Order: sequence, then C-alpha cells, then structure tokens
Amino acid sequence: MGGKTTWETFFDEHASIYEENEFTKNTLQEVDFLLDELSFPPGAAVLDVGCGTGRHSIELARRGYAVTGLDLSRGMLAKAKEAASAAGVRVEWVLSDATQFSLPGVYDAVICLCEGALGLLGQADDPIGQPLTILRNISRSLKPQAKVVFTVLNATAMIRKYRNEDVATGRFDPMAMVESSKYSPNQGLCPITVRERAFIPTELVLLFGLAVMTVLNMWGGTAGNWQRKRLDLDEIEIMIVACKTSEPVAVGDALQYAQAC
Repeated sequence: MGGKTTWETFFDEHASIYEENEFTKNTLQEVDFLLDELSFPPGAAVLDVGCGTGRHSIELARRGYAVTGLDLSRGMLAKAKEAASAAGVRVEWVLSDATQFSLPGVYDAVICLCEGALGLLGQADDPIGQPLTILRNISRSLKPQAKVVFTVLNATAMIRKYRNEDVATGRFDPMAMVESSKYSPNQGLCPITVRERAFIPTELVLLFGLAVMTVLNMWGGTAGNWQRKRLDLDEIEIMIVACKTSEPVAVGDALQYAQAC
C-alpha cells in the first residue's frame, strides 16, 4: 500500500476510544448468536475481517476456536494484541486492507461485523467494485459450504435520513448509496472526511452471488439488537448469512431468492 487511506487514518486515531462506543457493549451475546447461527465444530478456524480491537476474535478464541483477525489499522490491531494478551488467548493478527488480502489457509467461517470492511469506501473507491472485491477475497478464504455472517449499513434507513438538499451538497449520493461525512476520530483532532456505503437486500444477494456465495438469510442486524427478524426500514444495519457455493449464483436464481425475502 502507498500512503494511508482515510479509514486507516481514522481508525488509527480512534483505536484508543473505540470500545467506548455503545455498539461494542454486547460482545458476549453477539458471540453466542454467531455460534448458534454458524454451528461449526469445536476448534474450527474463523476469520474475522475488519476485526478492529478484536472483541469478537478474542471471545471466540476464549471459547476454543482458531481465530485470525484481519484489519487495515495498526492502531486497532495494537489494541487487539494488548487485549488478547490480557485475556490469555492466542489470535493470529493480520495487517491488511480487506480488498488486498490473500491468506494461505481456508476457514470454516468468516465474520465481518459492524461495517468492519464492507461499505467503508476510500475517496476513489468504486461503490460496486470495492465491495465485490472484498467479497471475492473472503470467498476464496472459505471452505466449501462454509458460512459467513456480515452486518452492513441499511440503504432504506439512509434514504429516509436525507433530503434533496443533501444530494445537492454532496452529503448523500443516491445513485451509489454513499454518504460523505466528517468525523473527528478522537477528542481534539481535526475531522476526517469519510465515505460510507449502504446496501439494499436485492443487490446484496447479487453481490454475494457474484462472489460465489449464496445468501441464506437477511435480517435486521443493528448492533445490540441482533434477532432473526424482518428488516425494519429504519434499521441501521442489515445482517447477512451466506454460504460458499461451488459456482457463481445465477442472476435469475438470486433475484428469485431476493423477491422471496
């Protein structure tokens, strides 16, 4: 990689206060949910893409799983290593952008939670090509029929949040489902302009299908309120459960599934 991306810069500076965010307070319940949904055997190999400070990775390792945590931020991984050491567990930590990684092994499951990668766009990233690249990288890292769980931003909530004035000022791009915002990553630091991409369920089915994964379920997936329930229009996040298939899912089959959902 060349210079730092905007998201690298943001998370390097945000790492020291990341776990003060309210959405990080339900790790035990979230890992219980993941284990119930994924149903993988004891000691299974799990890849956590966009692992951040490692809260899911470390809890999975504590329960006996072989975990690899991948993140683009050195600051976040430094905090993850400290937390793993304090917890007395071993996790393999990998510094990489989710669009660029290539790992030697294959995994029994992959998780990518709280917009850990999918939807975090660089300033020049293509809003279709970038998430598809991430999904294809993840698919290559999966064993046949292995399952994945993602949470991504819900486009219906994003659409309902903005007005035409926001489109005119560039705050929201309805053609790409991308919002541009300025956030200060830590107290006293200058705001950083970042781009976040939201998704609609039908396009998620298509994107996963192109990456040789079949979507099994989609639910409202907002952190702190994970349930197997129909997506609410104002839900912040969508949860996707999918599995690795042997070949790309046909467009017609994907659309038929999406309409059934």
